[in-house]
Amino acid sequence: MTNFLPALYEGHAPITLQNLFRDALEAYDDWDEGMPEPTVRFEGKVLSISEIFDWMKPCTDIMPANMIGIVTDRLSKPWSGDGPLDEMTFSTAARVMSVLVRRRLRRFGRGSIEAFAGRFKPSLHAE
Repeated sequence: MTNFLPALYEGHAPITLQNLFRDALEAYDDWDEGMPEPTVRFEGKVLSISEIFDWMKPCTDIMPANMIGIVTDRLSKPWSGDGPLDEMTFSTAARVMSVLVRRRLRRFGRGSIEAFAGRFKPSLHAE
């Protein structure tokens, strides 16, 4: 399924994978309630954001500060990291985001693109 994604090397992700994670965070941020799980593209393949978050769970790299806000804005308690600048690893963020995705999918159902697109097809019933 996601075995074509770049591998982590001793817990470190290549920049392409970090950028894909950022794309998944932004897709989550734009996700409207009741809509199907967002997807992102990587090398012509479409992946759900939950696949990206699951792939990054072992990543020990520190997240850039510009990505942390998307994660911490959704926490019910203020974030307090171990470092002097409240550092957060991709692993921590991936675990948090995985839980948030699962909760939303449980609340609204997984949905499907076909169901969403079906709303816009003209009715076959004569009025």
